[in-house]
Amino acid sequence: MNRNIDEIEFTIFDTETTGLEPESGDRIIEIAAIRFKKDEKIAVFQSLVNPQRPLSLSAQRINNITQEMLESAPTIIKVLPDFFNFIKGSILCAYNASFDFGFLENEARLINFSFPEILIVDLLKMSRKLLPHLGYYPLWFVAESLGIKIEGLHRAFKDVEASFEIFQKLKRILFEKGIDNFGEFLNLFCLEGKFLNDLKFQKISKIQEALDKGMNLKIKYFSSKDGEVSVREVIPKEIKQQNGNFYLVAYCLLRNEERNFNIDGILHIEIL
Repeated sequence: MNRNIDEIEFTIFDTETTGLEPESGDRIIEIAAIRFKKDEKIAVFQSLVNPQRPLSLSAQRINNITQEMLESAPTIIKVLPDFFNFIKGSILCAYNASFDFGFLENEARLINFSFPEILIVDLLKMSRKLLPHLGYYPLWFVAESLGIKIEGLHRAFKDVEASFEIFQKLKRILFEKGIDNFGEFLNLFCLEGKFLNDLKFQKISKIQEALDKGMNLKIKYFSSKDGEVSVREVIPKEIKQQNGNFYLVAYCLLRNEERNFNIDGILHIEIL
């Protein structure tokens, strides 16, 4: 986890679907992806998927995919294993990742396909944290705000290309803030799951150790309010839970006042 972000291979993917609710029977009709390292594209993946159900006219208009285009396409039984072979060994990314990965999980259940736990980076989460004053976060709007042009009809691969460009722009912003460590990157932008829960309780354990020993802490902190990163020494007072979040309550020697630090925003913690 101490590697530089540019040393890691990522795969950005997107899906097109028959609707918005996999639990109601909606299915994937297209998967596209770009695998890359640093700013170099390594490989691409693109496949239509026959959902084996009729495609509504509204879905055809939104996705620019017709029923006729899907008739000769492979089914998910073929496409899903091919896709997971494509992403093997990389970190999965998507814009609004919970939506697309939710569809992947649903398709996997339908065909009894199992896959290992995957680390997933959400580019929507990344956009909200690094562009906190934007206030509006559809993919096209974020791309436009970053000077990225989206051309052509809406399709999965077009969205993947836009997401790749967004990733590169946001990564530069992150580097300017002094964050290039892969572990810190995951801390901020990984989807909720076992990895973040384990990381959170590791930080809580270290804070509790400092409280028990009466020692100060040095923390590297990312503020979700303004997207700024700071390093500060604090005198820990307590750990509290509020609205589902854990906070370190501490006297901040940088600001000379008591502050609440969201534990999710603590990138590094050291007992002094």
